[in-house]
Amino acid sequence: MRNTKVKLAGITLKNPIMTASGTFGSGQEFAEFVDLNRLGAVVTKGVASTPWEGNPTPRVAETYGGMLNAVGLQNPGIDVFVQRDIPFLSQYDTKLIVYVCGKSQEDYCQVVERLADQPVDLLEINISCPNVKEGGIAFGQDPKAVETITQAVKKCARQPIIMKLSPNVTDIVTMAKAAEAGGADALSLINTITGMKIDVHRRTFALANKTGGLSGPAIHPVAVRMVYQVAQAVSLPIIGMGGVAGAEDAIELMLAGATAVSVGTANFRNPSVTMEIVDGIRNFMENEGIADINELIGAVR
Repeated sequence: MRNTKVKLAGITLKNPIMTASGTFGSGQEFAEFVDLNRLGAVVTKGVASTPWEGNPTPRVAETYGGMLNAVGLQNPGIDVFVQRDIPFLSQYDTKLIVYVCGKSQEDYCQVVERLADQPVDLLEINISCPNVKEGGIAFGQDPKAVETITQAVKKCARQPIIMKLSPNVTDIVTMAKAAEAGGADALSLINTITGMKIDVHRRTFALANKTGGLSGPAIHPVAVRMVYQVAQAVSLPIIGMGGVAGAEDAIELMLAGATAVSVGTANFRNPSVTMEIVDGIRNFMENEGIADINELIGAVR
């Protein structure tokens, strides 16, 4: 019998595979392609205290080895999420991780406090949002801001909190240590890398926002490097993500130090990819004679 269970901030997942926020809705769109009961966790689309319209279109563009997006965390807000999405996801035997976004400390705390009595297992905190009170600089690009927002959310939260780190910084380890100092229960990395695409025929930007977040296979080696660096520097469990398209990509992140792995952009190309990765990991364990998946976590030093 192969053990695929992992423990994340005190919560046991049946396997390490989960969905990356913004690539899976809140599960409804994918339920006919994916048996949600087989996932370690479902990570929802971003949830804010009030509805967000997101950025103007066009806001998605294909690139070599991935895609750019500038959706802008469009979401219907916490009220609709609580009434519609939580009851749907609660039908399934999987853990529920809510992706929380905001533009001020108060925004985050409003959402977190509203979720305190809901059947939610973990909260993933997006700190790549612009901090409106600090001139639009993202919380995740300033270590002092990372520590401060982590402390504030931790104080409000009933569930364990996962701080999602941005790779668009000089030193990812500094940010990870700031989140750890602020009381984070886990970290997830990496978020998208800022990129740009220009349509040479129209001689204009492919995205209305000019820049967007690059995701997909092109960023996978960066994700592996950053997960490894952070795993060597902090004692928190890590959710690794970035360009995971198959079981070996997920295993690579675990060997670098990730306890769990989120699958994102690949869902758009192949809606069944998470199931294939879950099966692929089990096959890898059988072929390699690995009894417990935890043997893989951080095995490469």
